[in-house]
Amino acid sequence: MAMTIHVDIVSAEQEIFSGLAEMVFAPAEMGDVGIAPRHAPLITKLKPGEVRVKLSDKDYQAFYVSGGFLEVQPHLVTVLADTAIRAKDIDEAAALQAKSRAEEMLSDKSGKYDYAIAQAELAQAVNQLRTLERLRKRGA
Repeated sequence: MAMTIHVDIVSAEQEIFSGLAEMVFAPAEMGDVGIAPRHAPLITKLKPGEVRVKLSDKDYQAFYVSGGFLEVQPHLVTVLADTAIRAKDIDEAAALQAKSRAEEMLSDKSGKYDYAIAQAELAQAVNQLRTLERLRKRGA
């Protein structure tokens, strides 16, 4: 049996995942990180994107996080996310609609939309769609 590490993924609304894993992959601010059991302690900021939890050689669970923090202790990984969603629960139609709406807001030069908000909404929608695409490629 492989060594494991306890993983908690928590959003502002609820706990999304709690369990043992062989490895955790996350989109840290300075690049993607892979966390194995007995990893050195670490705290880093997360970018919006996919967090993958490797439960076994053939079993992964994927989550979308909109940003937050990753805390690593030798036997515990905690993802504190602003928003966290199981990848399989992402509403593709809503993400496509949000992407389209944000692109419209960005193309409108009248000044009636907040450019920074539109950029953030576009980034979130694109990252959700990217997470779904990766999930499909892995056949989950």
